[in-house]
Amino acid sequence: MNPPERQKTRQHALAATLLALILAIVPIRSQAQEAAKRRLLAHSAPAYPVLARSMGLAGNVKVEAVVEPDGSVKAVDVRGGHPVLAQAAASAVLRWKWEAAPRESREVVEIKFSPVE
Repeated sequence: MNPPERQKTRQHALAATLLALILAIVPIRSQAQEAAKRRLLAHSAPAYPVLARSMGLAGNVKVEAVVEPDGSVKAVDVRGGHPVLAQAAASAVLRWKWEAAPRESREVVEIKFSPVE
């Protein structure tokens, strides 16, 4: 086999390997997304921070909650939003309750803050 044919064979082998890896990952993502569709049973609005109110600050905070099989929140991670609003959002989501499920899941929620007139 001459060098150009060898290189072409290696490229085909690499492409086949990459395709196999991609196909192996896709079902894992689908299962994770299905598990993350739990219904929220109880939630309370976050306290609007005094500093944010005095600044007239409004905005959204995105939070990812790690939810236990019993529906309670194990941990939260702020994924975006104004830092002054983030702690209030995280504290509120820690008190929320989702429906029970066979295993732990990750739920992403977005909380809107707006100063009350």
